[in-house]
Amino acid sequence: MSKSLTRVIRALQDHGVQITPLEMDEQTRTAQQAADAANCALDQIAKSVIFAGQTSGRAILFITAGGNQVDSGKASVAAGEPLAKADASLIRAQTGFAIGGVAPIGHLTPVRAFFDARLLDFAQIWAAAGTPRHIFPIAPQQLLQISGAQIADFIA
Repeated sequence: MSKSLTRVIRALQDHGVQITPLEMDEQTRTAQQAADAANCALDQIAKSVIFAGQTSGRAILFITAGGNQVDSGKASVAAGEPLAKADASLIRAQTGFAIGGVAPIGHLTPVRAFFDARLLDFAQIWAAAGTPRHIFPIAPQQLLQISGAQIADFIA
C-alpha cells in the first residue's frame, strides 16, 4: 500500500471515520474519470485544487465540486493573499501527494482549506484518496469537518 493512501486512511481513522478507500479499475486523475468510476454525478466529486500563497509560500487547498472551476480572484480574496498556480514540486513537498491524486485530508503539513458549498447539496460525495486509482465516499458535512476547511465563495 502506498504511503499516500496510508496517510489518507490514517486521517480518516484519526477522525473516527470508518471508510475504506476503493481502488478503481480505471484512473481517477480527473473529476470526470472519478465520476465515471464511482458512477455518480460530476459535482459529487470533491476536487482538491491547490494554489500557492504568494505571501505565505504555503499550499492552499480549495475543495470544489467536480463541475466547478476555481476563480483565482475570488480564491485570493478568500485566502487573504495573492495566489499563484502551485507547481508539482510545491504540491508534493507540502501535501505529500502527486497531482492527480491529491486528497483533501492526510497532508504532510497542515494546509489552509476552503470548501465549495455546492458539495453540501449531496448526501454522499467522492474524494481522491492519495493515488490516481483510489477514491472514497463520504458525507460532505463530514469531509468539511475533518478537512478543517471553511465554506467560501471562490467559484467562477
